[in-house]
Amino acid sequence: MKKALKISLITILILAILGALFVGGFIIYSLSVSKVEFSQEKITENTISLQVFNANNVLIKEDNTIFNEKAKLSTLPAYVKEAFISIEDKDFYKHHGINYKRMAKAMLTNIKNMKLKEGASTISQQLIKNTHLSSQKTFSRKLNEIFLALELEKNFTKEEILENYLNIIYFGDNSYGIESASKHYFSKPAKELSLDEACMLAGMIKSPNYYSPVSNPDRCLKRRNLVLNEMLKDGKISEKTYSENVNKKIALNLSHESSNKLNSYSENAILEASKILKLPEKQIALAEYKIYTYQNPEKQKALQEVFDKLKTENDCALISLNSKDGSIEGFIGDSNFRILEQKRQPGSAIKPLLVYAPAINEDIISPATQILDEPISIDGYSPKNVGGNYNGYVSARECLSRSLNVPTIKIASYVGLDKMKSYISKLGIELDKQDNNYAICLGGFTYGTNLSSLAGAYTSLANGGKYSKPHFINYITDKNGKIVYNSNNNSRRVFREDTAYLITDMLKTSAKSGTAKKLANFKFDVASKTGTVGTAKGNTDAYNISYTTEDVFGAWIGNMDNSAISTVGGGVPTEMAKEYFSKIYSEKSPDKFLKPSSVDEIDLDALELENNHRLVKANSLVPEKYRVKEIFSKFNLPEEESETYLKVLPAKINGSVDGFGNVNLWFDAQNFMSYKIFKISNGKENLLNTIENKNGKIEIKDKLKDKERAKYYIETSIENFALNEVTSEKGNEIELVALYDKNNKWYLSFNYSS
Repeated sequence: MKKALKISLITILILAILGALFVGGFIIYSLSVSKVEFSQEKITENTISLQVFNANNVLIKEDNTIFNEKAKLSTLPAYVKEAFISIEDKDFYKHHGINYKRMAKAMLTNIKNMKLKEGASTISQQLIKNTHLSSQKTFSRKLNEIFLALELEKNFTKEEILENYLNIIYFGDNSYGIESASKHYFSKPAKELSLDEACMLAGMIKSPNYYSPVSNPDRCLKRRNLVLNEMLKDGKISEKTYSENVNKKIALNLSHESSNKLNSYSENAILEASKILKLPEKQIALAEYKIYTYQNPEKQKALQEVFDKLKTENDCALISLNSKDGSIEGFIGDSNFRILEQKRQPGSAIKPLLVYAPAINEDIISPATQILDEPISIDGYSPKNVGGNYNGYVSARECLSRSLNVPTIKIASYVGLDKMKSYISKLGIELDKQDNNYAICLGGFTYGTNLSSLAGAYTSLANGGKYSKPHFINYITDKNGKIVYNSNNNSRRVFREDTAYLITDMLKTSAKSGTAKKLANFKFDVASKTGTVGTAKGNTDAYNISYTTEDVFGAWIGNMDNSAISTVGGGVPTEMAKEYFSKIYSEKSPDKFLKPSSVDEIDLDALELENNHRLVKANSLVPEKYRVKEIFSKFNLPEEESETYLKVLPAKINGSVDGFGNVNLWFDAQNFMSYKIFKISNGKENLLNTIENKNGKIEIKDKLKDKERAKYYIETSIENFALNEVTSEKGNEIELVALYDKNNKWYLSFNYSS
């Protein structure tokens, strides 16, 4: 009894508060809130065009029309409308636009959570929100929504409201209305929807992207089953019908009709505008907003030509960004899915951003750093190189240009996962909480990333370490020409300038002789990285990301169903990069990447590098042939200087001759020096032999004629170092005589007579 009384008192109190709020809201609405006028046209209009302009302020001639194919409520199976009512508005036929009981319950929940978590919107309110208002959670918008919903109920019957609602609500993938959604997801009209299909559509409208059957099928399935359960509780379906449908899988039959529109430049600009303005696309069109983009007509045309020439049977996308500010100047794609909304594994294309740039920025490696490519296991993770081979010691430059996996993981272990993840998050690439192992360094993300985010992250390397978020829109105006949004093109520094230059130089090597060597013949600076993702059944994704001082180009080939493709990143995607740059730079080449003052070119001791795998500066005595040039950050220069050439041993030539005039000469060689052995006989000097890259005892043969007197001497590649002693012997009419030092050449003379 006490419990019942308590519940009654609480209910009365809530209703009293709600009533007071309603009266107060009405007064506020009447006096201060900016009212939105009710429009029957906005409810019933089903064909509206959006205006999207390119960088030259010329209207983009693409299909920017929102066309809602209407379905008559009378033609739909009864369970279609019942599915939507059960999950969205159980009291639809009882209220007059506002469900006060539901509002009170939502109020309690919001008070309990101290935030606007539940809105308690009826179908009438949702129809108003999608045709008259923005999606912002503000008090004034809510008041407008409530009073406009009441006005809606005065002008339309319940059946008309429900029919318009079903024909205007957004189902994701550019599908407005249940007819468009049914044809897109199931390739059939809405009147042929099965119960489980209707429940899937009803379930996903709460958040079309979150519950997308394409990108989030597991979430979509749970949500569909929730709709089935609500219908069961409402008595709309039987236990038997529920059981027959709840275990069905999501079975899509995607239409090909909308694929090109989904991946057009303007469609992605409209989607971006919807997020910026927090308005449905239809509302943007109804309000006559104008969208001004960065589309470069010449670059868009070049992308289209490349796409037409090299297009495969797989899903594909090409994108071109401005290197300086991340503005998207061209985009084209072909898929039944919205490519830039789908996340894919990036493969090795992530390596420069996640591993190598952080390692250089933290002064852990340089391009010349030697990494031992060998079998390893780190925290139970044992990466393999493509082909299963190991290469011994290789430079970081070679590791990146050849895209070797094992050395990459070694470098990653030097940097640490937390440090690398902090860098990649600054580049606009999101990782999941589960992405906490070294597999991410080879592109093994839980969910992956999309092409625009991946290409956008490379602006940090192309633009001296500053990252710019990729974006389609320059500015947006209202119907009166007033600017309501303006892109600030804000960039932020992620890497030092020297880091960006060093990585770029390493990726220029990739374009010259590495995995992207199809770009080797360009006369201008181009940096490139490829990426390939594969399973035991074959490759699933192939990338090329290439950039100059002006443009970042990205190409992706794959299949959203993860079926195998027949190319790798260094194949068709890199060929696409080559074709694209050939077109846009046919008349004028881009500027070179300028070396910053924080980068030095150093001569290294090549033998220390080869024999001991150490970075040692060459001293002044090191011959040119034993020097190797490499660039370094001034913050991470080699500290040691070579001592090898301060210990040059003199070339101690020795010799003997037998009774037949056969001369045998020998000396100890050092592999960093070259030696020339000369013979002087009868006043003529001849080069007898040249010795290079040899270490240890060297033997040389010669033949003397009867009564021939010959002199032999050795000349070294380093001046002022020569023989300081010889052996002198006599026997069998043979005389070995050490003569004299002349111009730093020690002579050994033989007198022979038979």
